[in-house]
Amino acid sequence: MPSESYSIMKIGDIDLGEMPLFLAPMEDVTYKSFRYMCKKFGADVMYTEFISSEALIRDVKKTKRKMTLFEFDRPVAIQIFGHQIDSMVEAAKVAEEFNPDFIDINYGCPMKRIVKKGAGSALLQDVPKMVEMTRRIVDAVKLPVTAKTRLGWDENSKNIIEVAERMQDTGIAALAIHGRTRKQLYAGQADWSLIAEVKNNPRMKIPIVGNGDINGPLKAEYFLKQTGVDGLMIGRGAIGRPWIFKEVKHYFETGEVLPPPTVPEVVQNVKDQLSISLEWKDEPRRAIFEMRRHFAKYFPALPDFRPLRIELLRAEEYDDVMRILDQIAEKYNNTRVDYTGVSLG
Repeated sequence: MPSESYSIMKIGDIDLGEMPLFLAPMEDVTYKSFRYMCKKFGADVMYTEFISSEALIRDVKKTKRKMTLFEFDRPVAIQIFGHQIDSMVEAAKVAEEFNPDFIDINYGCPMKRIVKKGAGSALLQDVPKMVEMTRRIVDAVKLPVTAKTRLGWDENSKNIIEVAERMQDTGIAALAIHGRTRKQLYAGQADWSLIAEVKNNPRMKIPIVGNGDINGPLKAEYFLKQTGVDGLMIGRGAIGRPWIFKEVKHYFETGEVLPPPTVPEVVQNVKDQLSISLEWKDEPRRAIFEMRRHFAKYFPALPDFRPLRIELLRAEEYDDVMRILDQIAEKYNNTRVDYTGVSLG
């Protein structure tokens, strides 16, 4: 898709440029080393892992560590979730002290342990509470406030049009929408038609960011043309493929699809991410365990890869991980990673 002209997207006074690419907030994924890799390859906007409001106001050390931000992150949001309005307001105030560029509210997480407490996407079943919570948070902090949500609770209650209008009325600066209901979790295809309805609703004035199933530049182009959203958010499609942001931007600018990286190039990126994790974690094993979620995703669809995959996922020592990575690079020296037909999983 040759370069086209889009309006400049802003969150408050933050200029994000034309068609910014967002890295979606993901628990146990969007920590420092992964954010660094995505920023390196062109992600424009970052989020922390989502932060429990209850843990935050209890001053839980691990939770506050998740909110540590770095200059490479910016612009960056701290995302909070919870079910108690007062706790969420206090959490937003604490988050503001960590100096993010904006604060995001999680109304989209479908995970059972979050939903059963009445947080995340569970609040789509109680829109008045969702609105009141948002309004209170907007009033309590000086930073811009945004929100991320879904189409609705289930197929019979896709209330995103109402939700978007009412959320805008609370004073939020932007809204990100994942194109599934809570009941769908991550199954089936994301429905961007309702995202388009929100974006093209004449009542809507705030920026709308679309999210769901972006697994490469062609899908990004398709969803953008279908909706006209102000920004695109990539989540699971970036796990094991942080260069997806570079691929999308290159395609938007030139109309050219970049060739996929070679396995040795991928191995070097894995080593780079592991190196950042080692700097950030207290001891090597913790960094290695953190990386396991990414290891297999970095090497999809390689022939006869299962033995090396198992060995890599079982390795606990740094030297063993590096040895296995070198084996992978040597064995697949002339192979490019093929993402055709790879599930986001």
